[in-house]
Amino acid sequence: AGISDRSPDGLTPAEQLAAIRPMANDLMQKARICFREVLHQLEEHGIQVANYDDLDDGERASAQEYFKNIIFPVLTPLAADPGRPFPFISNMSLNLAVIVQGDDGVEQFARVKVPNTLPRLISVSNLKGEVRLVWLEQVVAAYLVDLFPGMKIVESHEFRVTRDAEMAIQEMEAEDLLDVVERFVRRRRFGSVVRLVVDREMPDFIQRLLQKNLQLGADDIYRLPLPLAMSDLGTLVSLERPDLKDPTYVPADPVGLEDVEGTELFEAIRRNDILLHHPYDSFEPVVEFLETAAKDPDVLAIKQTLYRVGKNSPVVGALLHAAREGKQVAVLVELKARFDEESNIEWARALEREGVHVIYGLLGLKTHSKIALVVRKEGDSIRRYVHLATGNYNAVTATQYTDLGFFTAREDFGADASDLFNYLTGYSKLRAYRKLLVAPLDMRERLVALICREMDHAKAGRGGRLIFKTNALVDRKIVQLLYEASQAGVQVDLIVRGICCLLPGIPGMSENISVRSIVGRFLEHSRIFYFQNGGSCECYLGSADLMTRNLNRRVELLFPVEDSSLIERLRDEMLETYLRDNVNARIMRSDGTYERVVPTEGENRVDSQGDFITLATSRLGAKLER
Repeated sequence: AGISDRSPDGLTPAEQLAAIRPMANDLMQKARICFREVLHQLEEHGIQVANYDDLDDGERASAQEYFKNIIFPVLTPLAADPGRPFPFISNMSLNLAVIVQGDDGVEQFARVKVPNTLPRLISVSNLKGEVRLVWLEQVVAAYLVDLFPGMKIVESHEFRVTRDAEMAIQEMEAEDLLDVVERFVRRRRFGSVVRLVVDREMPDFIQRLLQKNLQLGADDIYRLPLPLAMSDLGTLVSLERPDLKDPTYVPADPVGLEDVEGTELFEAIRRNDILLHHPYDSFEPVVEFLETAAKDPDVLAIKQTLYRVGKNSPVVGALLHAAREGKQVAVLVELKARFDEESNIEWARALEREGVHVIYGLLGLKTHSKIALVVRKEGDSIRRYVHLATGNYNAVTATQYTDLGFFTAREDFGADASDLFNYLTGYSKLRAYRKLLVAPLDMRERLVALICREMDHAKAGRGGRLIFKTNALVDRKIVQLLYEASQAGVQVDLIVRGICCLLPGIPGMSENISVRSIVGRFLEHSRIFYFQNGGSCECYLGSADLMTRNLNRRVELLFPVEDSSLIERLRDEMLETYLRDNVNARIMRSDGTYERVVPTEGENRVDSQGDFITLATSRLGAKLER
């Protein structure tokens, strides 16, 4: 892009990439070492992933039969010669670079795409009763002669490309954002190649041929041991071996919603604010909230933001149902949610066909907030019910990501929700809300004020403590302010799953700061911001990470939890458990590297995610006993 500005570490983008490449290559190599260890352990349990060359005659016959009946009809060999241009290589596809030779002795190049519509690992018969699998690409390579009859197969080697997926949308100039995003999604598949991964046994002349035709520099090529495309290994996960997998569990009903059905849900929310901790608590009450609103004759309107909802979404199904029932339904569908653009376009059109008011987002901003508002007539008045969350309205990821949801009927929250949707769907100059912290309007300023208040408490001798759980900490101003808080005597405990640009434990600068990352069975996704506030604790939840993009260039929400019992639950049951975790935790050292936490001899193991499963399961068991 021609950018040569230096970042805070003093490097230009080109210099950063040069430093990143050897580290990235090292990670790719380590991934394969880890995978080989996994294969060794699987073999000990009767599951063998074999190379084609190691198959016996019976197994080869089985593989050949599968090739003829299933694989061969799907394959399309593409030659490259003066009459046929070098074939287009699709993003993330696994391919074979094939060298064939005719009767004239001339060698020619062809490309065969390994079909991603078939399982990556193929089961072959084994008389010993063991599970024996062979790589799809090796089976294709073994029978290439069937694709090139009359030609000699000189050699074949695997390769894979990664294409640039970035989309630069000129929103301000777009007459129809839906049409513009749709065109960009179609064009993305033709993005420039930014990485070529090849079989480390590939000869230099084939690599040079690929490099030239894909217009790559030497630094963009990675030679790796097989297998390539390791993200395609779902076949292993689908094997029916529950003894080798995490124990299954059934999400429990959230506290306060046990045995609640239909409009009883609204009554429960009126009585108390309700906190949901996914995936340990079921996501079903969120779907039920919308489905009940769709059917309830007293519900007048439903308004909601959608960022990533996935396919076959029950949430969108409920909104479509509501529209058919004559409810006033308004939905902001964020078309620019990366890699979900195509799905969101389809949902936007489906909603519009049912008469839903669909908004595609604000120009120049991504709408990343998670909020649903239900407006209900109760007697002679109107009551608003609000659901807010740290995670998406996606019933699938709600079983895989840790997130927090929140139901409330508090009037201030409802009024703020109405004002927010007016901002999203119309024109509004409102800059501050009663309860909600809204980016890019006032979230940064409010967070800064809350951190500074904690510094004032510490300087006054009242102690000071911050516990922030977030996916990333990148914003330079927030990092600097947390350094200042540490120097003021505030204890700062950071639980940052991913990128953290703050260095803890540096004398005179950050000795009161700890940073840990929790990486376990589930993806840690919840955002929690706890302020001790001199004993009058405050806690905020929401969609925003501490990144400049979230605070400045997205519509984000943080919301306060005002019920003291819920604040205690967030602090004592959740945050403190994360801080004591010695199974899934990595601690950042002052040089930015991480050290895995290991329980000392005699110390109890604390597995935060396992403990949360146990807690939810015990609630479910108590319900069943009742």
